[in-house]
Amino acid sequence: MTDALRPMGARPRLYEQVLGRLRAYVAEGGLRAGDRLPTERDLAARLGVSRASVKQAIVVLEVQGLVEVRHGGGTYLVRDGLDVAEPVERLVERKKRLPDVLEAREALETKLAELAAERRTDADLTALRSALDLMAEDIAAGGLGVEGDRLFHGAVTAAAHSALLAAFMAEIDGPIAESRDESLRQPRRPGRSLAQHRAILDAIEAGNGRGAAAAMRRHVRAVAKVRLLDWEP
Repeated sequence: MTDALRPMGARPRLYEQVLGRLRAYVAEGGLRAGDRLPTERDLAARLGVSRASVKQAIVVLEVQGLVEVRHGGGTYLVRDGLDVAEPVERLVERKKRLPDVLEAREALETKLAELAAERRTDADLTALRSALDLMAEDIAAGGLGVEGDRLFHGAVTAAAHSALLAAFMAEIDGPIAESRDESLRQPRRPGRSLAQHRAILDAIEAGNGRGAAAAMRRHVRAVAKVRLLDWEP
């Protein structure tokens, strides 16, 4: 028997090859967050490919939260380097399940915020404030505020003092973490999310259940506005 005619394997798609070249270009050039990439026209000419292939690659980087495309203003790095990426197939899987996750978050977390406003203790308020302080410090240092965000939503859940709702939240903890990361990767989103959290905290501190629920609903709907959901693979 010979293995000469074994399957050759899938050939990398052209835009995936473009992605590889772009990662190498950014690494070799030492480009950092805020630096601008060459135009699509320039990249296509230098790489010897169509602009469509370059555009596909740029869109994938944008969906991954690695670049920001400013219409009429070019494409800019969101963070240092392009080496943090995930396969397109995984992006497609996340795109399919994200709407369900966001729907569940809105249903559960708006009620949790309402109950938190009615039942919170002094210790609960301290935990909420500490989470936002951590988030603010991370964002000020150039981070995304992910851990502070996680702690804040966990503190809202704890402040509601509802064992069953807390168990439901725990069941979808993994998908919620995905939706959190997806949202905070959007350009200028961390600061806006922090402001929305503060509005939720203000309502909880005031004992305003209806206001807390409305503030949480606005926040979760803002979380739902991510590039991934607009992307057509």
